[in-house]
Amino acid sequence: MTGVPASASGGSGAQPVRGGKLGAAAVNQASLWNVANLLTMVRLLLVPGFVMLLLGNGGYDPAWRSFAWAAFAVAMITDLFDGHLARTYNLVTDFGKIADPIADKAIMGSALICLSWLGDLPWWVTGVILGRELGITLLRFWVIRYGVIPASRGGKMKTLAQGTAVGMYVLALTGPLATLRFWVMAVAVVLTVVTGLDYVKQAIVLRRQGMARESESADEAAREDAK
Repeated sequence: MTGVPASASGGSGAQPVRGGKLGAAAVNQASLWNVANLLTMVRLLLVPGFVMLLLGNGGYDPAWRSFAWAAFAVAMITDLFDGHLARTYNLVTDFGKIADPIADKAIMGSALICLSWLGDLPWWVTGVILGRELGITLLRFWVIRYGVIPASRGGKMKTLAQGTAVGMYVLALTGPLATLRFWVMAVAVVLTVVTGLDYVKQAIVLRRQGMARESESADEAAREDAK
């Protein structure tokens, strides 16, 4: 699905190849209005609605918190699908590359800040998680000329733990479930720190390797010029 009919775009009407993936001709037609980007847009639009629901009626009404949890759950589910669809059906766009991580950080950041503001979550937890995300973003820019560090299994576990823990804090839980969410958040914080340190290590290695390759290329070019 490219979001642009072949008849409307003057294309050849190329059909998806066997297995569900698009051919090269169809890939070139991928536009802003494809299904992956639409899911990302939905997630962005959910952010202000989620905040209003979470803070509705003073922020402590179980009914409003349940609606907020539903909005948060929808955002997390769309996060699982939009990237998968974009990669599987070759719907990756410049908009998606920028908007998808922004949407992820917006919904998670707004949830953490609101929960800390309401007194449900210590500010240091919010600081650790958001600080890690900001640091990783800066690291990506630091090594972008040398390559991209792929998502690790630990990173995926971190995302799952964070989403589960924050979702449990959004709900007005009491008793054993309130205790359980504390431990789930503790696991999420540990994974946040550990995977963040691993990312720093990989970034340093990637940058060193890239600089070494550049140095070797420069030396080889100098030897060629000297001949």
